[in-house]
Amino acid sequence: MARTESTGSTWRYRWAQRQNVRRVSTYRGAETAWRRRDDELRRLRALAADFHGSAAAGAGLPLELIDDEVVLWALPAAQLVEVRHTTVLPAPDLTVAAPAAPLRPRRPDGVRVTDAGMAVITSRRLVLLGGRGRRDWAYGRMTGLAHDPAAPVTLIQVLDRRRTSGLLLPTDAAADFRFKLTLAFADAIEQRAAVLAQLDELIAEHDQLKPFRPAVATPAQARLSSLVPGGRRTIAVAAGIALLVPAALFDSNPSDPTGGAEVAAAATPASTPSAVPALLRPAASSPARTTAPKRPSAPRPSSTATSGPRCGAPENPLGYDFCAGTRIRRPAAEICDWFDCVPQFWAGRGYLVQCRDGSVSLTGGRAGACADHRGVRRTISQ
Repeated sequence: MARTESTGSTWRYRWAQRQNVRRVSTYRGAETAWRRRDDELRRLRALAADFHGSAAAGAGLPLELIDDEVVLWALPAAQLVEVRHTTVLPAPDLTVAAPAAPLRPRRPDGVRVTDAGMAVITSRRLVLLGGRGRRDWAYGRMTGLAHDPAAPVTLIQVLDRRRTSGLLLPTDAAADFRFKLTLAFADAIEQRAAVLAQLDELIAEHDQLKPFRPAVATPAQARLSSLVPGGRRTIAVAAGIALLVPAALFDSNPSDPTGGAEVAAAATPASTPSAVPALLRPAASSPARTTAPKRPSAPRPSSTATSGPRCGAPENPLGYDFCAGTRIRRPAAEICDWFDCVPQFWAGRGYLVQCRDGSVSLTGGRAGACADHRGVRRTISQ
């Protein structure tokens, strides 16, 4: 026997079941993405604290260490690349950032491979032991360092070399190489503590973004709009058309389809002996004809008349609108009850925006925001 409520309908229970399934699925996706990033940050924090090399690590390498230089890490597969055109790279820094997108195993335009061999990170320099010789990049002489955001390429500029060069690495080893090179450079300028502090701050900030388990939807929360295909958006469009069409017809003031003027005629008294209607009598005996004044045209409704106090946003108790107020980085847990959320909504890391297909996303301010929904349309504010 189907479960019903006091109204004798089951659609409210079906609505609650669909909402709970969607909420749990969204939460699990967001929680998985959050935990993956948390594990990575904590791994980097542990690596930064224990990243120390030794002179023995360079045993067997065709590399002579100088003074108190030690080998920190070696990567057996790397390619030497050079840039054909002149470029200026940003100064080396100690920023630890997550990649915006997975790296693709490709070589950027304008970059050519000139050698291949083993990349070695020491406490003083980065070295490529190639088949055609050795290439050194001393940390103390670096003037520019850039990691390609789409390809596993790191380019370096030094004072004693005019042409920009660098390394093309295996895709799966590029992230670790970049982080360990940052640590080695930080040690060279005695700033390892700054990297550790940055990682601690990233971990604390990430803890604040942990998704909350969604509240359970109940049948009593179901709205009649859920019975309409398209929900609240369909009703809003229909209401807008219902308001605009009469206004347009009223403003157009159509004339008489016969093309004649409007005529007002006096009614024929009941005692008149003639049986001919007043409108068919000769002009001499017919009443005076007067033209009725035309109804004045109504002013067109302004563009804000239908926008409402939310600047076009759907009605919601959260106070969210499109009026360019304060950006929302931590939306309420029930936002997907009032807005059409994109799949994996809670995995977003940005502020709340509406995509061009009408759905909402938590990727505002990030590269590729609403990429699968025709781009960003506008910011949702509070």
